[in-house]
Amino acid sequence: MMKKRLLAAVLAAVMLSASATGCAQGGGNTDSAAAGSAAAAGETIKIGGLAPLTGNVSVYGIATNNGVKLAVDKINKAGGVLGKQIEYISYDEKGDAIEAVNAYNKLVQDDKVVALVGDVTSKPTIAVAQKAVKDGLPMITATGTAADITKAGDNIFRACFIDPFQGELMAAYAAQKLGAKTAAIIYDNGDDYSTGVANAFEAAAKEAGMTITNKEAYQSGSVDFKSQLTKIKAGNPDVVMVPVYYSDVALIAVQAKDIGLSAKLLGADGWDGVLEKIDKSNLDAVKDCYFCSQYSAESSDPDLQAFLKTYKESYGADANMFAVLGYDAMGMMAAAIEKAGSTDSDKIVEALKGIEYKGLTGNTTFDENRNPVREAVITTIADGKYKFVENFKK
Repeated sequence: MMKKRLLAAVLAAVMLSASATGCAQGGGNTDSAAAGSAAAAGETIKIGGLAPLTGNVSVYGIATNNGVKLAVDKINKAGGVLGKQIEYISYDEKGDAIEAVNAYNKLVQDDKVVALVGDVTSKPTIAVAQKAVKDGLPMITATGTAADITKAGDNIFRACFIDPFQGELMAAYAAQKLGAKTAAIIYDNGDDYSTGVANAFEAAAKEAGMTITNKEAYQSGSVDFKSQLTKIKAGNPDVVMVPVYYSDVALIAVQAKDIGLSAKLLGADGWDGVLEKIDKSNLDAVKDCYFCSQYSAESSDPDLQAFLKTYKESYGADANMFAVLGYDAMGMMAAAIEKAGSTDSDKIVEALKGIEYKGLTGNTTFDENRNPVREAVITTIADGKYKFVENFKK
């Protein structure tokens, strides 16, 4: 046990001791510049990446990929893993499951990667996980939250919380901290993430003694939610759970304001990015909402603050949760390879199962389903900014 802690601490110290270099934002096939000369000599450890760098959810993919690249640069500048440089090879899967599988096949068959950090959103990640299980490839998704992802097989891990956990957590928070007695839900019934969080919230809220006044579904791609919101308003709930991604959150919040729905809005980590999507004149639509996240930019953790500073300098933008999780996911994979002492797939998987990793999101171990175990961060929005509320365990 102590040996595990020591190894994780050593690698974390190595990763965080070196300064990171700047990286271009976005892009398709993005080998680490630091690994260039070593790659030519065939002395690299190839790790694949998949992310939506274009398309509707590209804000997630770009940030995650950027976070991964910063981790790779730090590790390489500090000497790499097993004495070799990491060569990170990533492809744009455009948020599409078929594109993701095609890119995965290229990583495995052409690039010969030994592990995968990806995918980003749940549906492509599930598709890729099923392929990775057949190949026995160690895989960790930074941000894929659907419960079914790690159920695919014993070699599939994740750095983020799962959908049911977030739904249950926010139901507990509504009941215990907000004193909510009634709740409504509006969700995307064509999206695994949204459906998973919504169902878990509903079950946990009922178990906590809350009444669900409405559970309103809409189809993916919808832009007009006033019919569902009007029904919810008639139910007069204390809170409204909105377990969807940031683009839909922005539309729903503004339309809720327009019809005079005054209940507090709740959400999960898909809310991250909403401030970049919502018009400045409508920021009051998300004021005093609450959603769970994996970290807080207001944390005093010096490692986190150093990362946020480096990210800003490198990409000219503020890091978000996805960037932080991308950084941690690559750190976990690199730590596991170092711990395994080998690039053998089975040894990497066994190392990941027993890892104790101190990252930017806190101290992480994995449960029996290879999901992370740690506290969540409750975040609100005030004065047009994300604000840390408290750490919370259900």
